[in-house]
Amino acid sequence: MHKLDWIKSKIAADTDQLVRKCHAWRMLGKKIVFTNGCFDILHHGHLDLLAKAADLGNILIVGLNTDQSVKRLKGPERPVNHEQDRALQMASLLCVDAVCLFDEDTPAELIQIIQPDVLVKGGDYTLDKIVGADYVISRGGSVEIIPFVAGYSTSSLIANIKKL
Repeated sequence: MHKLDWIKSKIAADTDQLVRKCHAWRMLGKKIVFTNGCFDILHHGHLDLLAKAADLGNILIVGLNTDQSVKRLKGPERPVNHEQDRALQMASLLCVDAVCLFDEDTPAELIQIIQPDVLVKGGDYTLDKIVGADYVISRGGSVEIIPFVAGYSTSSLIANIKKL
């Protein structure tokens, strides 16, 4: 298998495919970690979050907002990068085992489908604001908040680019 094919194979075609992968990983005793976001312009802060999330288990699944979802959440000028490009970038990371696009504004439904052992969000969240936290905890899982890397944000990158 060529490297690009291997990378593309990490992008779930649909949730049914992802559920089958999760079942296989669970049969092997793997601990599944889930995080989500827009990941519009990948930067150091994102990479830090993803690497630390991957360290919390054996399998890291990333839920990626679709273009329409990003527009609703961030405004009509976003995303900068299209969903398939963002998915390919995310899947190319060694610490990421699977990527799944979702069109909803929150990952609540996807979290219930995946049933992760660990739910991870960035430092701008508190436990009471993390969608799916109650569900994961009720199933015996845990929720982890990874502190931000200071000085990195997609919005500030976009603002700096606009100044050029």
